[in-house]
Amino acid sequence: GNKTSLVVFVILGFTHRPGMKIIIFILFLCIYIMTVLGNLIILLVINIDPALHTPMYFFLRNLSFLEICYASVTLPRMLVNLLSSDTSISFAGCAAQMYFFLLFGATECCLLAAMAYDRYRAICSPLHYMDIMSKKVCMQLAASSWICGNLVALGHTTFIFSLPFCGSNVINHFFCEIQPVLMLVCGDTYWNELQIILAAAFVILIPFLMILVSYSLIISSILKIRSAKGRYKAFSTCSSHLTVVTLFYGTALFIYIRPKSSYSLDVDKVLSLFYSVVTPILNPVIYSLRNREVKGALFKM
Repeated sequence: GNKTSLVVFVILGFTHRPGMKIIIFILFLCIYIMTVLGNLIILLVINIDPALHTPMYFFLRNLSFLEICYASVTLPRMLVNLLSSDTSISFAGCAAQMYFFLLFGATECCLLAAMAYDRYRAICSPLHYMDIMSKKVCMQLAASSWICGNLVALGHTTFIFSLPFCGSNVINHFFCEIQPVLMLVCGDTYWNELQIILAAAFVILIPFLMILVSYSLIISSILKIRSAKGRYKAFSTCSSHLTVVTLFYGTALFIYIRPKSSYSLDVDKVLSLFYSVVTPILNPVIYSLRNREVKGALFKM
C-alpha cells in the first residue's frame, strides 16, 4: 500500500555548504578538463605517429576513449548539481546514467583483460606476435569487450528500474550508483544483491583472473631471460598496464564484491569517486610518463 511510482530522484551529493561547493566545483572542473585533454592527447599522438600503430596502442586508444566517456557520465552532472539548488534527476535520466556508467565500467574491465593478453603474446611469443595479434583479432577483442559491457549494463539497469520504489527519493551519492538506488526499492532486495555479486563475479573477477594468468605466464617468461637489461625491458612494457589494473580493480572489487553488512555510503562515495573520477585522469599520466614510445611521440609532436 506504500508503494509509489517515483518520477524523479534527488541526488544528495557531497555537501550543502555553499563555500565548500564552490571549492569542490573548481577542483572537479579542473579534473574533468585535464581528463578529457589528457586522453585526447593520447588519442591524437597514437593516430598521428605511424610507429604507434601496433596492437598495444590500438587497445590504449580504446582505453583513452573509454576514459573520456567514463568521466563524462558522472562529472558534468555533478558539476551542474554543485551550482544548482535543484539536484533532481528524472527516473529515465537516472536509469540512463546508471546504464552508461556500467557500460563503460564493464567494458573497461574486459578491455584491460584484452590488453593483458596482448602483453602476454608480445613477451611470450615475440616472433609470432604480429601474426597472432592481427588487426582482425584486435578488433574482435575490442568489440567483445563492448558487447560484454553492454549486456551487463542493460541487464542490471533493466532489472533494477523495473522494481517498485517507495518512500524517500533521495539518492545518498553523487550519481545513480547501484547500491544507493537499491536502497530506495520496496521490499527485500536479496535477489537483486545476489545478481549484482554474480554479475560482478562475471565482469570483474573473470577478466581479473585472466589478467592474473597472463601476468603469471609473463613473469615466468621474463625470469627465463638471462640478462638483467632484457628482463627490465620486457617488464617495462607491462608496468603501465599493471599500474592501471591495480588502481581500477582495487576499488571496483572492494565496492561490488562484499556483503551488505559492510556497506557504508560515505566510504562508497569516496571509493566511487576514486575509480570513476581519479582513475581516468591518471591513465594518460601513467601511460605518457612510463612509456618511452609515447613520450617520444609527444616530444616530436
